[in-house]
Amino acid sequence: MLKIERDSVMNLDGAIRGARNPMNSWAKSDSYYDKNGKFVLGPVDVDFGHRLAVSGSDHRKFLRQIFVTVDITAPLYWWKEFDTYKVGTVANSCSTMHKIHAKAFDRNDFSHDRLDEGGLALLDATVAYLEAERQKFLADKENRQPWHNMIQMLPSSYNQMRTVTLNYENLINIYYARRNHKLAEWHTLCDWILTLPCAKEWICIKE
Repeated sequence: MLKIERDSVMNLDGAIRGARNPMNSWAKSDSYYDKNGKFVLGPVDVDFGHRLAVSGSDHRKFLRQIFVTVDITAPLYWWKEFDTYKVGTVANSCSTMHKIHAKAFDRNDFSHDRLDEGGLALLDATVAYLEAERQKFLADKENRQPWHNMIQMLPSSYNQMRTVTLNYENLINIYYARRNHKLAEWHTLCDWILTLPCAKEWICIKE
């Protein structure tokens, strides 16, 4: 399970303006701000950006100046793979260490969409154990043993929300490295990437 919320794309205007700096070609730009102050990319600039994007990383530096922020809720086993993308990414996560005891455990705190009946039964037993330990900890917070039990027994299917900031260059790397991955969560992320402004022209450039 992977859930994407509250995504925002920033600095399209600055990035395309900067892309035109090397040739002083700002007069050729056809992008504009509408009456509501929203930046609208023109087809000439979109094509210009595409030609830079397909020319290689040295020529598409402007993509590193297009920032995307998004809230992603995903299991810990997926976050472990995502954490390989360190350069140019930032993520602030909900704290497992500080807030694991803040709410009751239930099945929906964990990714379980591909479990069979045996897996679900084991998950339910684990959830019941974690909730019992949580109740012990709430009853006596001086006793740290139930807290340690929760932390060390927490399955990697536990869902965590992080606010992530990336750029379009990161997204090119992620899309082509993970679009055929066996984890369904990566397919959900890659499908979302395709919805971003100019994704087909500036991100999905190898088709």
